[in-house]
Amino acid sequence: MKIIVDAMGGDNAPQAIVQGALDAHRECGVDILLVGRAAEVLRAVEACGEKTLPAGVEIRDASEVVEIADDPAIAFKVKKDSSLTVGLNLLKSGAGDAFVSAGSTGALLAGATLLVKRIKGIRRAALGPSIPVLGGHVTLCDCGANAECTPEYLLQFAFLGSFYAEKVRGIRQPRVGLLNIGSEEEKGDALRHETFALLKEASDQGRINFVGNVEANDAMLGKADVVVADGFAGNVMLKTLEGTAKFLLKELKNVYLTNGRTKLGAALVKNELAGMKRKADPSEVGGTPFLGISKPVIKAHGGSDANAIKNAVLRAKEYAESGFIEEIEKNIDHMRVKPAMEKI
Repeated sequence: MKIIVDAMGGDNAPQAIVQGALDAHRECGVDILLVGRAAEVLRAVEACGEKTLPAGVEIRDASEVVEIADDPAIAFKVKKDSSLTVGLNLLKSGAGDAFVSAGSTGALLAGATLLVKRIKGIRRAALGPSIPVLGGHVTLCDCGANAECTPEYLLQFAFLGSFYAEKVRGIRQPRVGLLNIGSEEEKGDALRHETFALLKEASDQGRINFVGNVEANDAMLGKADVVVADGFAGNVMLKTLEGTAKFLLKELKNVYLTNGRTKLGAALVKNELAGMKRKADPSEVGGTPFLGISKPVIKAHGGSDANAIKNAVLRAKEYAESGFIEEIEKNIDHMRVKPAMEKI
């Protein structure tokens, strides 16, 4: 298994990226292909305490970097020798089994769509992060790649999320819910109404396990394993949850630092608090796959540290080995809207 890593993508590149990739190499034995400005990448390797490249680690030179200010729609075309473009082309050619980048989300999605291509029949690729909820995690699909959606897009997101939950997360018959403003069938706008009908039909056919509309608060209580949303609503939900988690952790810290009595209480539950913090820490997940791309492409957070990159590489390995893409290819005919129902 070889994972291609964009060594120049992200706020902390290349040092944190290289460190994380090397840590993943040591932890699970995957081969690593670091793509970026060779001299800078090699200096980062040496700063990690390696005098020479470890066996199973390679560097591929790429002279350019896609910056955050670059137009994401064309950056990968304009900068053809960027670490992002070169890395995606290496994935396309079969030089590696998966690609990990903490670079521009828009440029990565555009490049993955036009270079690596979507699975035949998939209308749009979607981001499918795993979010900690009561009793486990929920896959949110989509969370920002597609702000405007059609019912067919959301139907496909439901299948993508369901197969991901089954193949990668190991959940049998994952419960699929449609993010909405109420649990009743008649709630929501036209997009939600039409999508509800499509999901119910797929569920009646035994294709997915649709449990109906799910409100954001119920999703956090573990009422579904997969939550289907357009990218706009999904991103609002995700960012709200991230902000709420940070707020609660900071407030909890303030409570425990109030006086000697509360500090003693904090000492007594120190390990439990650390576990709670880890559960809410995005770096523990590491990266989010672009579901629907024909080969594994993993997006790590732009501010990723070494631990986040290490975990992103581990997620890439799991994803590449899961058989998820093959499962989508086998079931693509069930993921299309019939012409008579198509609204586009």
